Amino acid sequence: MRILFIGGTGIISSACSALAVERGLHLDLLVRGASTSLRPPPQQAHIIKGDIRKPASIQSLFKGKRYDAVVDFVAFTPEHVRTDLELFSKISDQLVFISSASAYHKPVRHLPITESTPLHNPYWQYSRDKIACEEILMKAYKEDGVPITIVRPSHTYDRTLLPFDPHGAGGTVLNRIKQDRPVVVHGDGTSLWTLTHHRDFAVGLLGLLGHPAAIGEAFHITSDESLPWNQVVESVARAANKKAQIVHVASDVIAREHPDWGAGLLGDKAHSVIFDNSKVRRLVPDFNPSIPFSQGAREIVSFYEEHPELCSSDPVVDALMDRLVERFG
Repeated sequence: MRILFIGGTGIISSACSALAVERGLHLDLLVRGASTSLRPPPQQAHIIKGDIRKPASIQSLFKGKRYDAVVDFVAFTPEHVRTDLELFSKISDQLVFISSASAYHKPVRHLPITESTPLHNPYWQYSRDKIACEEILMKAYKEDGVPITIVRPSHTYDRTLLPFDPHGAGGTVLNRIKQDRPVVVHGDGTSLWTLTHHRDFAVGLLGLLGHPAAIGEAFHITSDESLPWNQVVESVARAANKKAQIVHVASDVIAREHPDWGAGLLGDKAHSVIFDNSKVRRLVPDFNPSIPFSQGAREIVSFYEEHPELCSSDPVVDALMDRLVERFG
């Protein structure tokens, strides 16, 4: 197979790139510049340097090329997927859009979540944009026969990402744990959350590429492990040889104090989520998530200990946690 990844060095795409070349696929990566030192692309991948946000400047790079599948890991708005349709719909046998499971109806009405669960998120613009992207692509499939596949990850992480990261401030949380300072957890900490290691996700995605039954369909690809948020934080604390000190604060209070952090809570993380992965398993029998978060937590803590320069605290979030701890602790 010949496949193109738009991106390829992100949290999700890096594991997919590694597995693609491991399986002997011809992999092209469209990237903007020098590779990241955190997640360098595989040496076997073919690098195409170009900016997908400047489509006119890269159109010539794909003249005469043909792909079995094109996967866009960095499309977030309707404009982005319109660019994909313009550039790749005629040179690919499958165009894969990486959407988000946060697009499913919030608040959650029924568990487990299946691919037929309605898409609706009044709280988070990120999710509404993903829904709009899906609508454009499925319209192109239904009306013009463009071979579309939609994939919805749910909080996929690697060793560089703390999953209870409050709007980009994961280092703040880990530092507070290591300093024996209380950490704010939304709600009462008992809502269930699904965390998926990026290597597990990659097995599901790669299995869908080139699969004729995946055309015109949407799939979520997640772990089967759902943990209460208290346990998520406690797992990271144990990996750091610490005991978590947790202070619970209502999500709507956090949203009033920090709207960006709150949007991700009210639109996603504050709701219990359990996913039925039977649809992707029917097409990809070897998809069997096997990495528990207890192992992932050890990988994360080890990574940050090896790279202390990346574990800086966000002074705004740190000060906010102090104020919330004082009020609710």
